[in-house]
Amino acid sequence: MGDFPNQGNPNRVRPQHYQFRMPANPRVAAQITPLIRQLFGVAINGVVFDPGTAEYWQGSPQWHYEAISKTLDLGLDSNHAHVQPSGAYHYHGIPTGLISHFEQQDKMMLIGYAADGFPIYNQYGFENHQDTNSPMRKMQSSDQLKSGQRPPDSLGGAYDSTFEQDYVFIAGAGDLDECNGRFGATLEYPQGIYHYYVTETFPFISRFYRGTPDPSFTRKGPPPFGLPPFGVPPLRPPLPPLNHYSQSN
Repeated sequence: MGDFPNQGNPNRVRPQHYQFRMPANPRVAAQITPLIRQLFGVAINGVVFDPGTAEYWQGSPQWHYEAISKTLDLGLDSNHAHVQPSGAYHYHGIPTGLISHFEQQDKMMLIGYAADGFPIYNQYGFENHQDTNSPMRKMQSSDQLKSGQRPPDSLGGAYDSTFEQDYVFIAGAGDLDECNGRFGATLEYPQGIYHYYVTETFPFISRFYRGTPDPSFTRKGPPPFGLPPFGVPPLRPPLPPLNHYSQSN
């Protein structure tokens, strides 16, 4: 863990007491669920995955600042993590310190579980998603920076990673779906299971659930900057469920 407070983050780390629940046999839901007031999941070391930020341009949920960007310094350390005002240390991207404890860091490794019960892996996966004997390689997300300029009723300027909304999901552009995951075999689940990846590029950690998140991952307290706790529109419209995700795993 890096030093906190630091220039970009004024908060001190304090002990946290979490109690999370998740289904032991997760199921793919009929529709994907956007993160609005939830933690995405928890790593095997107890640190939470919390990809969103509390910063909005002029308080508008339509322009949500991105933690890992070229323009915003939120004091992230080398683990792509920082500290909330509550003292909670949390990941916004690849937990490099956690991964460094594994003997082979260029292999697929289970690093946590999402609130819907599906496993979370580092950026490596099997080239053939049905074969655990196939070579491993880094998984690529299917989100890309938009081209052109932001609309005039916004901050303006070119899409440059400042906001979550600077990105667009393009099906088939990478290896992963809109939830930054896919169905396939893993070492822990050789029969196949839906699973998420933490990637080197946006969204880094998924902003959507494929399954149904347990309420124990819902944030407590008032929403940031007076935003309504419910009814905030999704960052992107949901996709219909894929047929081969409909099975129970």
